[in-house]
Amino acid sequence: MDYHQMWTGKSYGTQMKVKTGSKLLNFKLNSTNLKAFDTSKIKNGLVIYFYPKDNTPGCTLETRDFSKLYKKFKSLKFEVIGISKDNIKSHLSFKKKNKVPFQLLSDDKLIVQKKYGVWGLKSFMGKKFMGTIRSTILINKGKIIKIWSNVRVKDHAKEVLNFIKLSK
Repeated sequence: MDYHQMWTGKSYGTQMKVKTGSKLLNFKLNSTNLKAFDTSKIKNGLVIYFYPKDNTPGCTLETRDFSKLYKKFKSLKFEVIGISKDNIKSHLSFKKKNKVPFQLLSDDKLIVQKKYGVWGLKSFMGKKFMGTIRSTILINKGKIIKIWSNVRVKDHAKEVLNFIKLSK
């Protein structure tokens, strides 16, 4: 295993269960606004980023980057949501600590992560385990228009925003 794999938690043999051009797989999950977030109610664009765990270095950096650019996503008519297996209590604390302006959703039963294919075998420092494959799915008008799998955190939010701007 090389240095990059060791620190990024490389996934092995994981296939996204969704494809570019396919319809959004609707779901409802508990949200930090203390209501169920329902994707069937989304009329415009949606950025869903799946991340492993609240309050870890990479996940904190990714969430802060999406937070900094949130107004720009909104001006392009895209909502941003973050999903991890952490519970709502953890998400509320993480959201407050990092001043996150968008909703964080709890997939503690891994239903949505498995449905989308972002839950899979990972490796960290030679140890293999099941976990969330850091991924982002971009949806517009009910269709998946772009998928990023095995995301590298640095500048990822900016990359997603730039993709939206270029596709308009």
